[in-house]
Amino acid sequence: MSTHRFFRRALVASATLGATGLATAGIASAHVTADVYGSQPEKGGYGAIVLRVPNEEAQAGTVKLEVTIPAEYAISSARTKPVPGWNAEVTKNDVVSKITWTAQPGNEIPAGTTSYQEFAFTAGPLPEDVDTLVLPAAQTYSDGSVANWNQEAKGDEEPEHPAPTVELAEPSGDGHGHGGSAEHASTESEAAEDTQAAASTDTTARWLGGAGLAVGALGVGFGVGATLRARKQGRS
Repeated sequence: MSTHRFFRRALVASATLGATGLATAGIASAHVTADVYGSQPEKGGYGAIVLRVPNEEAQAGTVKLEVTIPAEYAISSARTKPVPGWNAEVTKNDVVSKITWTAQPGNEIPAGTTSYQEFAFTAGPLPEDVDTLVLPAAQTYSDGSVANWNQEAKGDEEPEHPAPTVELAEPSGDGHGHGGSAEHASTESEAAEDTQAAASTDTTARWLGGAGLAVGALGVGFGVGATLRARKQGRS
């Protein structure tokens, strides 16, 4: 076998393994997660949490998400952010025990593995003696199957169906702890989204401005060329 052919086969094999590794990593990471946009929720305070739900079934869409709030957290208040096409319900006795989002007909997360939806809520007061919130979630598909994301990690190994988790920060005393509120947490989350939207708008405006200058410069060039041509014809 020639050296050239050997290296070509080696490159093809490496590319195949790399692609397989990326695909496997994508599948492994496709589970319900809890994210925080803005300040990290603090112990004893209120926090804004966003649940990211990817669809994982090729032939069925996601029609419901249920998140269990462990009773030992003793969270007395929760408020959901509206999601177009979805109904939200907070189940509460003395403390909040569950939050459920249900898709209206035609608004489920589409079948396949390329779509996801985010569900935001605020909750508190958060427990003072817990470092990490564990929020077991049940994802129901249109074919009736249910994916339970309720396993806690042990050590460095991630379980097959990990529960969404949120790390809690120590109280800072700046209003995010005992002095915080659900309204404050919600406003903070919306402010983060507004900042992202403003940055996107500013970038678009700059791009349009640059395009306008370029078009203007072309127009001036065409005008000067036309004037020069007219002068030459007049002299002739």
